[in-house]
Amino acid sequence: MDQRNIFLAIALSLLILIGSQTLMDQFYPPPPPGVDISQTQGGQPGTPQPGAPGAPSTVPQAPGVSTGSPVVPPAVQRAEKLQQSPRIPIDTARLSGSIALRGGRIDDLVMRNYRVTVKKDSPNVILFSPSGTPFGFYAQFGWVASSPDTTVPGDDTIWTASGNKLTVDQPVTLTWDNGEGLRFSRTISIDQGYMFAVTDRVEASGTSAATLFPYGLIGRDGVPKTSGFFILHEGPIGVFNDKLKEFGYDDLQDDGVQSFESTGGWFGITDKYWLAALVPDQQAAFKARMLHSMAQGRDKFQTDFLGAGAISVARGQPAEFTTRLFAGAKEVALLDQYEEALSIPLFDRAVDFGWFYFLTKPMFYALDWLYGIVGNFGVAILIVTFGLKLLFFPLANKSYKAMSRMKLLQPKMTELKAKYGEDRQKMQQEMMAMYRREKVNPAAGCIPIVIQIPVFFSLYKVLFVSIEMRHAPFFGWIQDLSAPDPTNVFELFGLIPWDAPHFLHFGVWPLVMGGTMFLQQRLNPQPADPIQAKMFMFMPLIFTIFLATFPAGLVIYWSWNNTLSIAQQWVIMRKTRREDKLKKAAAKTTPPKSKKSK
Repeated sequence: MDQRNIFLAIALSLLILIGSQTLMDQFYPPPPPGVDISQTQGGQPGTPQPGAPGAPSTVPQAPGVSTGSPVVPPAVQRAEKLQQSPRIPIDTARLSGSIALRGGRIDDLVMRNYRVTVKKDSPNVILFSPSGTPFGFYAQFGWVASSPDTTVPGDDTIWTASGNKLTVDQPVTLTWDNGEGLRFSRTISIDQGYMFAVTDRVEASGTSAATLFPYGLIGRDGVPKTSGFFILHEGPIGVFNDKLKEFGYDDLQDDGVQSFESTGGWFGITDKYWLAALVPDQQAAFKARMLHSMAQGRDKFQTDFLGAGAISVARGQPAEFTTRLFAGAKEVALLDQYEEALSIPLFDRAVDFGWFYFLTKPMFYALDWLYGIVGNFGVAILIVTFGLKLLFFPLANKSYKAMSRMKLLQPKMTELKAKYGEDRQKMQQEMMAMYRREKVNPAAGCIPIVIQIPVFFSLYKVLFVSIEMRHAPFFGWIQDLSAPDPTNVFELFGLIPWDAPHFLHFGVWPLVMGGTMFLQQRLNPQPADPIQAKMFMFMPLIFTIFLATFPAGLVIYWSWNNTLSIAQQWVIMRKTRREDKLKKAAAKTTPPKSKKSK
């Protein structure tokens, strides 16, 4: 097969891969986030039956409104909602927020170390917000009673706190008495990372007795705005029986509920960089669900679990169950630490390293290790690229030699085309014969591209999904390697106060990438087919257009890789020409062999 056809197929495949989502985002942008509703709950919530854990909290119907035409009340502002419940502050190096004593929920968390944008005055990222605010996000724990006659803490239960603040060194204990002989307590602690430990305990007095099931849930109001990229999972996620399960918000909207039974594992809701996940007792069996429901015309999502075994509570026989809650940034080292220390299976898969996990995560480790040495992820990318060039040097060197030989054969290929005209079959036969005589493999030039594709994809995944790359600066105007180059040639790189359309975004680094790609292409042999030649002439422009909105770190990698390839090809081409000249000179000075007479 002709080298150019192979190269064209690979290039077009890559182009389709990296460009399809850009086009989809341009013509079919993700739906804007919906508007949250306020939620008012009165009285004791309905008690789920055993085997149906923690159903989403229902919202009472507004007076005088029929079921078929619900009225959606306006969302309550976050500050206002926080004032509607007494609270216990949360104060650690990584998190701030509060615990609502009404319901005993963890529904207020702010990331101290992460801001919304790269600006120094940008607000901190808010992870949890109370239900009833725009995009409420919270965690809730408790007990489900087997009998409706047993009163357990609910959404409106006002707990009493033993302390005035939750810190790493100071747990908080909440208590509540149902007035029927059962005393409930909830001890909440937090480590130096993002892991909460919630221990629910029930004690009986007198002749009181009950059969209870522990539960935990993570609730989310509304459909959050996602990245909308097919290579990234955002939404409900879990590991059950050592198998990873992922569902999109639209999946639950269509299917309603997904049920699982497992011993050990974890589950929750993930965003691109943030995760809220429940980790039940890893030795206890539980039933879990991921579900969607509608409340007053508003989407509600929930992941929850119910202990599979009933726990009997009587005098002298207290019940206790501990659930862990991870709520924070998906820092790879921290997830790895929790996975090992707490024996949480596949906890690192919360970071969507994808199908090529075996390539993507080592790529992250390499970049992170180099970052620890040089202190700049951009420089780390340059070093990794150089290291990969050295690793694959023998293979690439062989390929570039073949390409250099092909370029030297260009005049002969032109002669063959002129000689055989439209007889393409004969021309192909003669070209293959020429390749054999000259010991040239026409497909060898595809090797650098084939090697580059998995590296490109792995680096792209690392840049796209790793929070360590979020807001990581390079030099100059590149202050976020995970975001596109902020400069734009159509705005004269900031000199013109004009916000150019998205499809007209061409920064400095994409232009550098396109230029290096053009120079590298000029070093390669040109296709004999004029149509192919024209197509390849436009390839640098096409790639510049599609890569313009890609993460700057990826474009820097591609530009640097092209630069190294140009240098390598140039050296090999000079060496090949010199060797070819020496061979021709030797052939001229060598006298022809005389024929022996018979």
